[in-house]
This record gives sequence, structure tokens and C-alpha cells, in this order.
Amino acid sequence: MDKLAYYLVTLVESVLAIFGVRALYDQPRYAIIERLDRGIEIRAYEARLAVETDARGQGDGEAFGRLFRYITGANRTSDRIAMTAPVESGGRRIAMTVPVEQAAGGTMRFFLPRDVAEAGAPEPTEPGVRLVRVPAEQIAALRFSGRATPEFRAEQERILAEVLAAVGRSTTGSQVFMGYDPPFAIPFLRRNEVAVRLVEL
Repeated sequence: MDKLAYYLVTLVESVLAIFGVRALYDQPRYAIIERLDRGIEIRAYEARLAVETDARGQGDGEAFGRLFRYITGANRTSDRIAMTAPVESGGRRIAMTVPVEQAAGGTMRFFLPRDVAEAGAPEPTEPGVRLVRVPAEQIAALRFSGRATPEFRAEQERILAEVLAAVGRSTTGSQVFMGYDPPFAIPFLRRNEVAVRLVEL
């Protein structure tokens, strides 16, 4: 796809995303294998390929910029790669003296389209950006809309942890945030999720 067509498609996707339309975005494949209280889904995800970088947490503009530059040509073959959903960010939250969210040892990920993964994704050229293979796994996810403020996100994380504890499901690692829409999307139409990887039974 030439540069002009790529940016036109990206613009159309962005305009549609304002209204919660995500049909044009490639998304990782999963099957819902169980539904728990409070709308929590246990999902079985297929293996997938992602590009990731270290991040300070959700909303880290520098991390997002590095990943965005990768899909717009900062790679060995200067390929432009379609945007996908969701963007995943994770890391543990550190208490501060003001309500600021920060991540220690966290990452931000863009999952790559299946056709790019199958053809062999180009290597990143920017330092700190890497390709990672994410194995098939089970994830528990809680979907919510609105703005994912640190306080609201923390409440959703608490609900997810409580429901999983009540049913005796063990997790691996910390919870992550998965955002399916750009920051300018209409808040009540947004798809946000908090999720955690599970120890498979």
C-alpha cells in the first residue's frame, strides 16, 4: 500500500473509531470459554505476534510514539503496517503523593495483523522496540466503557481480582489494560478492558 493510501485508510479508521466502530481493525482471535459474575470473560487466545516497548504505564505517549513509528515505517523494510486493537499496557501501579499512575517494569504492546505475522514481520529499527511472540494463553477480562482514569481502572481491577479469587482461579503476572479506541473516541462508546493471564487448569 502506498503512503497516501495508508494514511487515508488510517484517517478513515480513526474517524470511525470516534463512534466506537472497530470493524476495520484486526484483533487477536480468542474464544470465550467461561463467563463469570460481573461480566468477566475467561478467554482462550491464539498465539500472536506483537511489537512492544518499555512503558511508564497506560497513556505513556513516548512508548505509544515508538510503537506507532514502527508501524508507520521505522522498521528494516520501511513497511507500513495496519493499526490493530487492542493496545495493551501493563505494569504495577506505584503509590504517589498525588493521583498519578506510573508503571515499573511495564510494557506497551501493539498486536500485529495476522497476515504480517505470517509473512514475517520486519525487525524494528528504533532502540527499545522489539518483536515478541505471545503464546496461546487463557486470559480473564472485564470490559468497561468511559474514560479509563486511574481511579476507575483501579476499581475495575479490584472487581476482577475479587471475582477470580472467589472462584479460585490463579493468575500469573500483574493486570494489564487493553484499550480498543483512540483517546478522542466518545467515552460511553469506548471499549476498555482490564485483564490478567491465568494459570490454566
